[in-house]
Amino acid sequence: MYKTDVLVLTIGFAGQCCFFMRFFIQWIFSEKNKKSVIPTSFWYFSLFGGLLLLIYAIIRKDIVFTVGQAGGTFIYLRNLYFIYKGRGKVEK
Repeated sequence: MYKTDVLVLTIGFAGQCCFFMRFFIQWIFSEKNKKSVIPTSFWYFSLFGGLLLLIYAIIRKDIVFTVGQAGGTFIYLRNLYFIYKGRGKVEK
C-alpha cells in the first residue's frame, strides 16, 4: 500500500469518526437533559467530518459523495452562523 493510500484512508476514517462523535455527543447531552438536545459541538463535528469526507470524496473522484458532502458542509456552517448570531438574544 502506498503512503498516499494510507493518507486518503486516514482522512476518510477521521471524517467518519467525526460523524460518529456528533451522534455520540448528542446522545450524551440528551440523556443528561432527559430530552432531545443538539449541542453546538454537534455542528462542529458535523462540519469537520463533512470537510474531511469532502476531501476524501474529491480524492476518490466520487461525484455523488462530493456533491452530498458539499451540500452538508454549507448547512453545518449556516447552523453555526445562526447559533453565534443568536447568542445574547432573548427568544420571543
